[in-house]
Amino acid sequence: MDINVARTFLEIVKTGSFVSAAANLNLTQTAVSARIRTLEDQLERPVFIRNKAGARLTPAGERFFRFATTLVQVWDRAKQSVALPPGRETIAMVGAELSLWSPLLRHWLLWMRRECPDIAISTVIGGSDQLMERVQEGSLDVAILYGAPRRPGVITELLFEEKLVLVRTTPTDQPLNPEDYVLIDWGEEFLAGYQAAFPEQSNPVINIGHGPLALEYILAVGGAGYFRQGFIRSYLEEGRLALIPDSPEFSYSAYLVHSTKADQGVIDRTRSGFRSAAAISA
Repeated sequence: MDINVARTFLEIVKTGSFVSAAANLNLTQTAVSARIRTLEDQLERPVFIRNKAGARLTPAGERFFRFATTLVQVWDRAKQSVALPPGRETIAMVGAELSLWSPLLRHWLLWMRRECPDIAISTVIGGSDQLMERVQEGSLDVAILYGAPRRPGVITELLFEEKLVLVRTTPTDQPLNPEDYVLIDWGEEFLAGYQAAFPEQSNPVINIGHGPLALEYILAVGGAGYFRQGFIRSYLEEGRLALIPDSPEFSYSAYLVHSTKADQGVIDRTRSGFRSAAAISA
């Protein structure tokens, strides 16, 4: 199947419209319709229902959606692997959750540049479920996740264990108001524990999904929140933050996941880099 047909299908799903998809792909609406007719002829099923509101998937289209995503991702990986830059023997495709990029991924990238100059690198940010699916389908070699679920065909290895601790800005003699507490999205397990420990703060005024951004915020305006212990160690040593005594702590472990079918040489070197980066980041 022409990969452009799959891309066109996905663009219509994203925009909900043949017209919008045509504009985004710089095609005529006739060309877009022709590609979808070709797809439907090959599948022997309609994939869209068109109406005045746009286009929505049929049951067959919903089933094809995941395969179309995989087709495009695997094709993009194949192109990257074939077109390696001079001096590079292979490529490492790595994904991670947003909150793991700083400083872990930064240290890893520097390690790979120094220790594995023959490996080209491609990195992505994504959600846990999306990254796990890409590892399973082979469009990612490795993903770094918090609370990685077990899945068939995927090996899960503990990368590091860390605590989430409650800290506040200094000086500590200034009282904290309810609106000074920032809730940071460290995942569903943390959220459940946080709400159980602090039922009076179940509806925070400020909710931030990225730890480094939350830290910048409370350092600028004052406040408190849960952060990874290793990440805020230097701020504690400098006296810019202080631990809140007798506050509950939460376990927060990161995992390295890879497919059983992945290139073992790439996995071994990638793993070594992540373990080195985790030791620095801890």
